Amino acid sequence: MNQLFNIEDKVIVVTGSTGILAGGTARYLQEQGAYVVYLGRSQEKVDAAVAAGKEISDKCAGFVCDITDEKTMEQVCAKVVESCGRVDVLINGAGGNMPGATIGPDQDVFDLKLDDYGKVLDLNLKGTVMPSMVFAKVFKAQGSGNIVNFSSMSSPQALTRVLGYSNAKAAIDNFTRWMATEMALKYGDKIRVNAIAPGFFISHQNRALLTNEDGTFTARGQQVINKTPFRRFGEQAEVYGTIHYLISDASAFVTGTVAAVDGGFSAYSGV
Repeated sequence: MNQLFNIEDKVIVVTGSTGILAGGTARYLQEQGAYVVYLGRSQEKVDAAVAAGKEISDKCAGFVCDITDEKTMEQVCAKVVESCGRVDVLINGAGGNMPGATIGPDQDVFDLKLDDYGKVLDLNLKGTVMPSMVFAKVFKAQGSGNIVNFSSMSSPQALTRVLGYSNAKAAIDNFTRWMATEMALKYGDKIRVNAIAPGFFISHQNRALLTNEDGTFTARGQQVINKTPFRRFGEQAEVYGTIHYLISDASAFVTGTVAAVDGGFSAYSGV
């Protein structure tokens, strides 16, 4: 039997796993036989995520943590290693945006609130770097490990409005390549670092921005569709397969890449 895509019993830590895409990914991976550790900021949400995980299997646990705090991350990492004996994968799925770090349709760049901008950079960038640094120490000691970061279509191009989020995700692309190179050169080819860059998926956070109550597209939503060759938004489950590939032996020679899952958005100029 071909074992290239087998992830059964891998210990996978997922930050932001109380959210939509990262949470769905965590449950999918558990369904594939992995042991999943759900991380989030809210005890109530972590408890709910673990309860949902328990309906799949007993191979799950959850911890509340601040992904931007080194001490907190080290404590969680130690608990995971103590209970599971190892960590195979870290998925950095936590992130988000704030109104003050965006440029509204009736605003210009000078309306940016720098305090909110800084918070968005911390959440997305530092919230990816910090867990990576902590768990990479375990990977170094083990001689193996895998990191998958969440980038965005706002990273490689000027996507209007979302300045802070775009800047943070662009930095995550760079960090992914940098960390992949550092790990491979110093610790060998069994430690890999990659990222996925989702296109546009409907969630509770952006539904009102992209669609009207009757299901038609807003002006913003129509702009996205016009630049997406598939002419639709993504389905949540369409992220799972790429992540599965990146954490499996099927991608053993893949590191430092940012894989677009976007229906062609990044490939099409719109002309």
